[in-house]
Amino acid sequence: MDLISELEQRGLVHDSTDRDALRARLASGPIGVYVGFDPTADSLHVGHLLGQIGLRRFQDAGHRVFPLAGGATGMVGDPSGRSEERNLLTREELDHNVASIKAQLERLLDFGAEGNPATLVDNAEWTAPVTVLEFLRDVGKHVTIGQMLAKDSVKSRLAGEVGLSYTEFSYMLLQANDFRHLHDAHGVELQMGGSDQWGNITAGIDMVRRTSGGSAHGLTWPLLTKADGSKFGKTASGAVWLDAERTSPYRFRQFWLQTDDADVRDRLLRFSLRPLVRSPRSWRRTSRPRMSGRRSAPSPTSSPRWCTGRGPPMLPVPPPRCSSARTPARPPGRPSMWSGPRSTPARCRW
Repeated sequence: MDLISELEQRGLVHDSTDRDALRARLASGPIGVYVGFDPTADSLHVGHLLGQIGLRRFQDAGHRVFPLAGGATGMVGDPSGRSEERNLLTREELDHNVASIKAQLERLLDFGAEGNPATLVDNAEWTAPVTVLEFLRDVGKHVTIGQMLAKDSVKSRLAGEVGLSYTEFSYMLLQANDFRHLHDAHGVELQMGGSDQWGNITAGIDMVRRTSGGSAHGLTWPLLTKADGSKFGKTASGAVWLDAERTSPYRFRQFWLQTDDADVRDRLLRFSLRPLVRSPRSWRRTSRPRMSGRRSAPSPTSSPRWCTGRGPPMLPVPPPRCSSARTPARPPGRPSMWSGPRSTPARCRW
């Protein structure tokens, strides 16, 4: 299975450039891929995991991955998916956040792999030395106002009550310049991100083609939401962070254990790194009956139930997939619906 087909089966493709061309390029040899993470805090949260795991999938497939820490774009703030402007951070705060995020990225990406080590880049390195006039001349002249106004992230903010400042309006140009720089300096040809980043990604693709005439591709995954439509990664008390100091390991584990039943299959497909053995369409959705109230003994004509491993279970006699212990025989003189003790099977074969 090629990587694009696997991403499609996992539900990880929302928008993309020419998919056949991208599939052919990935098959022809290693490709440079990048995903940006703006250091607006000193920790990433579970909403960022798809970007990290997406890079991990490409690295495992032999491609070169470039996680980008937005030391420059983090000072501006991305208006995509937001109804109000972000709080601006100082240079010292951003430097601290970038260092903290790098440590978290190293847990999922291999920065010492032979052949295709992950490379952390910071867009402040090539953006900070550029003057305003140089940026307007070398970057701004390649993008028209009409193109920028046509992006959904810009239109939604202009239609709102808060509006859009010139600072955030320029964010698209900064991200487009990142793609251009990474393409020229590292041969990066693919940018990935959430579906709310599609406008910024296509701006970068246009920038690459206008400045160097090179080939560039883009791919986004659907934003994750819960069964009730709320944004994934948010709880009543805020984000679920990847830093143990912000979110304890216990709470982090409980967040996943409390996933709604309707979301479990989707989460496994999108977050698991295990290979797909068969098409998700052939998966069967199984449910296990829940017992509530008083238990009753199984009738002789009832169909046998599977052993659930939850004691003390009601088991048929003999249990179909359980061995060893069986339900004790009914004592003499007892009615058929007796409430005596039941034994739990010593071993269950799932």
